[in-house]
Amino acid sequence: MRNVEETSAVRVAFVTDTYLPEVNGVTTVLRMIRRLIAARGHELLFLAPDYPGCADPDPYVIRRPSVPCPNYPAVRLSSPFGPDVFRALDQFAPQLVHVVTEGPLGAIGRRYALRRSRPLVTSFHTNFPRYAARYLGPWAERVARGYLRRFHQPAVLTQTPSAASRADLLALGLPRTVVWGRGVESDRFTPARRNEVRRGTLGATGKVIVLHVGRLAVEKDPHVLIEAYQRIHAVVGDEALLCVAGDGPQAPAMRAALPFARHFGFLERDALADLYAAADLFLFPSPTETCGLVTLEAMASGLPVISADQGGVLENVRHGINGLVVRTGDGRQFAEAAIGLIRDQGQRAAMSQAARAFAVGRDWSREMDDLERWYTSVLSTPGGGGSVAAPRLQAFGDDRRSETSPAAMGGSFSEIE
Repeated sequence: MRNVEETSAVRVAFVTDTYLPEVNGVTTVLRMIRRLIAARGHELLFLAPDYPGCADPDPYVIRRPSVPCPNYPAVRLSSPFGPDVFRALDQFAPQLVHVVTEGPLGAIGRRYALRRSRPLVTSFHTNFPRYAARYLGPWAERVARGYLRRFHQPAVLTQTPSAASRADLLALGLPRTVVWGRGVESDRFTPARRNEVRRGTLGATGKVIVLHVGRLAVEKDPHVLIEAYQRIHAVVGDEALLCVAGDGPQAPAMRAALPFARHFGFLERDALADLYAAADLFLFPSPTETCGLVTLEAMASGLPVISADQGGVLENVRHGINGLVVRTGDGRQFAEAAIGLIRDQGQRAAMSQAARAFAVGRDWSREMDDLERWYTSVLSTPGGGGSVAAPRLQAFGDDRRSETSPAAMGGSFSEIE
């Protein structure tokens, strides 16, 4: 066990373009840092966007006015200008600045660190080049790669949650990149939450629940999920209950194309854990993940995962052991893999045990130990520059709006019709 007194307290300013109550993998990681690193005696300040109806009394969370992103209002954009940000950061006097995202607020944090000669740590959580290619075309991918190279170049350390994304950053000419941020709350996401009364309220008695959790946006290949679910339903009918938890720009199209499925939108964190535990199989077609935290949550809940053969998810899914890997973009293959597991209870049970065993090994405490060591190493380097020794580089991490569950024993989930 780590002793808090073994590590000197560090004062870190986190700057992020996404924060609670927004729901995504980045906010999950920040929530865990805020809870676990602060508990170890470190002082943390968060500079983040404001959200409608969000009243955060914490003096260590500075909210910047924001406007909705066009075509995706859940994402907020804040101005990167204004002397008030520098004044607030100066008042906190961080020893180190950790820029979590590459957006407008991230640019403020980067500029502050460079102008105040503070060590700069950055994170790469989102595969913007591939997103840009999906939305705008190949030319946008090249532009995004150039921007990322310039953005992260001054960092003493850049963190990313998979070896695959680290390789991408190394190829961009960013050698001070380490793998970090792939933990899972295995005590919250656990098969122990499974409850047959709750499954009954879902209409799943005697059925196999196939679940997808995630943001419903173009870069996540929702068309593949739609095709797979349609094929599964056509073959197995009432043998399976198909469920979708999540929201995003593609949610209306998803509900229209899958009227036979259960659609839950975003769920509070404990309610989500209850839904994972009620399910039997997890289907995740996104090829653009740097990690895919929801797959780790599903595995911790004992669900075999059927995933695409691209992205950071591959560092979690072991084909034929704790899940199946199929060709990216192939809805037929996803459907065939799911149908095989729906009808093979023995294989499903074996994969369930293997999935849980794998996920338990991804404990957040280990990730936080590494984070502390990296921060200490950065601050102990003369001038805060140069290379930083990485404690662990090998492969080994969606926040919901509440820590309490509305789905009491035997209760139901909030479904979107």
